[in-house]
Amino acid sequence: MMCLVSNKTKGFKVAVLIPSLSACVSRMSPGEKRVAERLEQKLDADYLLWYDVPVGPRHAHPDFVVMHPRRGILVLEVKDFKLGTIVQADKNDWVIAPDGSPKTIANPLAQARQYAHQVVNALERDPQLLQADGRYQGKLAFPWSYGVVLPNITRKQFDTAQLHHAIEPHRVICQDEMLESVDAEDLQSRLWDMFPHMMGGAMSLPQLDRVRWIMFPQVRVQTSGDLFDDNNEQAELPDIMRVMDLQQEQLARSLGDGHRVIHGVAGSGKTMILGYRAEHLAKVSTASSKPVLVLCFNEPLGVKLASVMAHKGLSEKVHVRHFHSWCHHQLTTYGQALPPQGPYFFDELANHVIRAVERKQIPSGQYQAVLIDEGHDFAPEWLKLVTQMVDPATNSLLVLFDDAQSIYERARSKQFSFKSVGIQAQGRTTILKINYRNTRQILQTASSVAADLLTADDKGDDGIPMLRPVSCGRDGQAPIILKLPTLREEALAIADQLASAHQEGFAWGDMAVLCADRKTRDLCAQVLAQRRLPVENRLAAGDFDPTSNKIKVMTMKVSKGLEFSVVALPGVGHMPVPGEDEKEAARVFYVAATRATHRLVMGVGGDGGLGRRLQA
Repeated sequence: MMCLVSNKTKGFKVAVLIPSLSACVSRMSPGEKRVAERLEQKLDADYLLWYDVPVGPRHAHPDFVVMHPRRGILVLEVKDFKLGTIVQADKNDWVIAPDGSPKTIANPLAQARQYAHQVVNALERDPQLLQADGRYQGKLAFPWSYGVVLPNITRKQFDTAQLHHAIEPHRVICQDEMLESVDAEDLQSRLWDMFPHMMGGAMSLPQLDRVRWIMFPQVRVQTSGDLFDDNNEQAELPDIMRVMDLQQEQLARSLGDGHRVIHGVAGSGKTMILGYRAEHLAKVSTASSKPVLVLCFNEPLGVKLASVMAHKGLSEKVHVRHFHSWCHHQLTTYGQALPPQGPYFFDELANHVIRAVERKQIPSGQYQAVLIDEGHDFAPEWLKLVTQMVDPATNSLLVLFDDAQSIYERARSKQFSFKSVGIQAQGRTTILKINYRNTRQILQTASSVAADLLTADDKGDDGIPMLRPVSCGRDGQAPIILKLPTLREEALAIADQLASAHQEGFAWGDMAVLCADRKTRDLCAQVLAQRRLPVENRLAAGDFDPTSNKIKVMTMKVSKGLEFSVVALPGVGHMPVPGEDEKEAARVFYVAATRATHRLVMGVGGDGGLGRRLQA
C-alpha cells in the first residue's frame, strides 16, 4: 500500500499480468491471448501489464496498458484483422468486412491515442506527477505513448498493403515480430520505438502508487468514509494515495467462479480484497440476480463493511451481516421460532437455522455469492450452513482465514478440513504473508508476544499453514510502554497520549482504546470523558459508528477486522487473568496490537505473563 515490495520478492519472475492469464483467457480473442503470452514471457519482472481493466474517471477499456518505472506508460490496442478483412484504411476510419459485410470503424491507432489521452489528462491533474521546470514544465514527468498490435498481419503484408498511410510504421507490432522465437530484447525495442524520442524521465515508486491510484480507482485503499469524486475536476487530490500492492490487485482482479480461500496474516489486505470482490459482483449482476451476502463474526466489522457498501450505493445488491444477526433474520423471515433468551441464545440461533435448512423450511441457494470474513472464527457447522446458501448456478464462495487470529475456542475445538464442510478449496487457496497495516516495530512487538502461536504446523487435511507475518518494512516509532500501579493511572496516561496524538494531527476517529474486559473498557471511557475527550463506548450491539470522529473504546475481541492509526491497550500487564490460559490471552493481544497502523500504547503494570514478556 504505502510500501512496495519488489515483484521478485512476491514471486513474480516474469512481467506481472493483471488479471492473471488463467483468469481472463476465456474472454480474450486469439490475438489478445498471444499478445498477453508474449508480453508476459518476453518482458522483465519490472514491467506491469493490465488487460481490459477500466482506466481513469471515464472507465476506458484499452486492450493492454504496459507500465515500467523507467520506460513510462504505453497503451496498446490489439486487432485480430487478417489482411483480407481490411477493405480500406486511412488515418481516421477503416472499413473492414470480417464476415463479408463491410462496416466502418475507427482507426485502431486513433482509438489507442484517445485512450492514452484520457489517461494523461487524468494524471496531469496531479502536481506530483508533473515536470516542475524546464521545457516540459507542467507536462508528465515520465514518458507515455500508444500503439497497435496486428497479430495476424506480417510486416511484409503491412508494407505491401501500404497500411503505413493509416498507421505510422513504428507504432505497430506485426505478427512476425511477436513470435515465440523472437528475442525478448527485439520485442521490447519494438515497444519503446513507439515513444517520441524527446521524452525522458523516470517514475519514482511513490509516483507509481499515485499513477495506479488515479488510473485504477478500484485499487484505492480508503482510510476513511470519504470517497474521492473522480467526476469532479475541481476536487482536490489527496496528498497520500494508498493502493493495493500488486499481489493484492492481481488476486482481487483474478478471483474467478467457484470456491476460493484466501489465507492471510493480519494486515495483509484480506478484507480489502473481499470488499473489491463484493463490489465487482454487484456491478456485473443484473436486476434479476440474487444478492451477494457478506458475513463476518464481529458486529463492528459488519457495521463498517455495510457502511462502505452503502457509501458506494450497493446496499440493495450486497447484504452485509454479522453471523448471528443473519441467523436471526433468517428465522424471522421464514416464520421459524426463535430460541429462548439465555446464556446459549446465540449458539441456539445458529442451530435453529441449521435444522430449518435441513427440513427445507429455510431455503438454500439464496445468494448469488457468499463472502465470509473472519472465517477462522466460524464453527465448522456454521461454515457448512452458509456454504449451502450459495446459488448452485453461480457456486461463488470466498472465505478469508487466519488461524493466528482465531480467538474463540469453538473455532479450534475441532480439527476439520474445508472439504468436510462443503468448501471445495483444493487448489484454490491463496496465501498472503506480507503485513501492510503495521509498522515494523508494532508487528515485531505483537509477534514477539504471540510467537508461540505463529508456528508453521499444517492444519487439518487442507494443509493450511499457520502463517508468520512478514513486515513490508514500513518504519515507525517504537510502541510506548506505560508501567503504572493502577488501571486508572494507565487510563489517565493514555488520555494524555491520545490528546498529544491529536495535536500532532491524528483525528479522534482514527484512535481506539482496546480493553481485555468490559470493566476496563468502562473505566477508560469514563476517564477519557472526564478529560473532555470525544468518546464512543461500545456498550451494546449497534453502538459502533465507524464514521464518527470519536475515540472508539471497545473490548479487544470485538476490534477484530478493524484498524486505527493510534491504538492504546490498557491492562496488558494483567493478562492473562487468573484461570485464563496464557496462550489464549496472547491470541487476543495479538489481534488487538495489530489493529494499530502507526502508533501503539500499552499499559503493562501488573504481574500478568504478557506484561512480563513485554518488559523482558
